[in-house]
Amino acid sequence: QVRLVESGGGLVQPGGSLRLSCTASGFTMAYYAIAWFRQAPGKEREGLSCISASDGKIYWADSVKGRFTISRDNAKNTVYLEMNSLNSDDTAVYHCATPAVETYYCPPEPEFRSWGLGTQVTVSS
Repeated sequence: QVRLVESGGGLVQPGGSLRLSCTASGFTMAYYAIAWFRQAPGKEREGLSCISASDGKIYWADSVKGRFTISRDNAKNTVYLEMNSLNSDDTAVYHCATPAVETYYCPPEPEFRSWGLGTQVTVSS
């Protein structure tokens, strides 16, 4: 079974940094596009970034572009999200996701079928 597990969330002060991890089991992550999403209370889920498997092309939401960095370590079957200059608007549950079948490019959001349970990020003084 495809399984994704996020880790690395926690409480951080404004201006701080966190590094989230998304570790896969049941499939070889190198053959799949992987995306990060977040959802804050009372808000719609927001797509943040996607990294392709075919050529490593990366897409960013305007809200985090320039502050967050996505990367992958295929040997560890893990994708990372490095978050810098955090502010209260970044408080949310962060999820990683992947399509149900091998997909090398970053597809439209409905094609992401496998989701992790998420990790909480709270930015507060």
